[in-house]
Amino acid sequence: MARRTTLTDMLQTLFERRGGRGKLADRSIEDLSLALLDVEGEVSGVALAQAVLDRYAQMSNAEKLAFFQFLNAALEIDPTALSTAVQTFQNSPTVSAYRQIGRAAEPRRQELLRRLNQPPGATQALVNMRADLIAAKAQDPDLARTDLDFQHLLRSWFNRGFLVLRQISWDTPATILEKIVEYEAVHAIQDWDDLRRRLYPEDRRCFAFFHPSMPDEPLIFVEVALSLGVPNSIQHVLSENRDQRNAQDTKVAVFYSISNCQDGLAGVSFGSLLIKQVVAELSRELPQLETFVTLSPIPKLAGWLASEDGATAGDADWVQSSAVRYLLDAKDAKGRPFDPVARFHLGNGAQIYAVHAGADLSPNGLAQSHGAMVNYQYDLGLIEQNHERFVQDQEICLAPKFKNGLGSVYKKKRISA
Repeated sequence: MARRTTLTDMLQTLFERRGGRGKLADRSIEDLSLALLDVEGEVSGVALAQAVLDRYAQMSNAEKLAFFQFLNAALEIDPTALSTAVQTFQNSPTVSAYRQIGRAAEPRRQELLRRLNQPPGATQALVNMRADLIAAKAQDPDLARTDLDFQHLLRSWFNRGFLVLRQISWDTPATILEKIVEYEAVHAIQDWDDLRRRLYPEDRRCFAFFHPSMPDEPLIFVEVALSLGVPNSIQHVLSENRDQRNAQDTKVAVFYSISNCQDGLAGVSFGSLLIKQVVAELSRELPQLETFVTLSPIPKLAGWLASEDGATAGDADWVQSSAVRYLLDAKDAKGRPFDPVARFHLGNGAQIYAVHAGADLSPNGLAQSHGAMVNYQYDLGLIEQNHERFVQDQEICLAPKFKNGLGSVYKKKRISA
């Protein structure tokens, strides 16, 4: 539930004394929402917005679904008004007519969401509300219209100009460290000792994006290992017994885990911005770094192989060659790489650097990719070029090492077959 403050209580009392129609607690959330759209005063608006958010936080899933359906139907675009506005502009393209098109084309629920985002903590509450909406869409697909409005506003509120990059270290407040443990989605953090191994040594880094309205809630974070060479297994990166190095002596920065933290911000992309800014930060701090790569999972490999070949397992050579074939040939319905992690990194301008069997021997790694992992390289001189080639032609860019190694061998096998 959103926190109630003395100030909020005072604002609500003042609103009710100024003529609010009955106590806010006695009114339905739909009535409160309509009143919030009609109110002009800032004081009244804050009190009403807080009342809506408080009411929403107390509702059951069924009640939330009904509220989303209210937003979807009662606060929809008026097609007749929009058509009239367009016709008026066609007849006389004045500034006033143009402005009227904008008003008619925007559903009233967008303005409701803006007005709800007034009290302290409202941004977090709306992000959480959007997470509920995503779940509700499974029951009512028509709610996709309202979800588009949430996405539109969240992308505006969480654009790059508002994001704050912070390094997460062992000295970061415990409340945030606990959330890093909770939100880690790639390689689970087992305990505080495991977390310390990822944050404290000089050759380890972690960076996260935050938003000023949610200063204690990471939006996305990336874990980085600094090393002499490109690693071929996550076991080595996370080993308790690995050799630690001075950061100034390393040559390679390895992005081995990227985790989104807020379900309600699905579809609001931060990953590309985060990687590029972290590359810039590390380059300034450690100018001797020569190579920037990931050590990435291949999450749908095992499922794809099972559906294509009926394959369940094989030796290391089979795993490696299967992973190469999957990354180069497996496509979705739009002709893009089938693998979502591949789409993300290749779309950001990375290139395939190397593929490794036996790289993730955890139960999850074996289940999703038979233990295979892949390095994507961010070559600073080629990122924009690779991005354009991928976006325009769906070309999968390959590092020279890969072209001359596994990629070359696979191409020869494919041609001979």
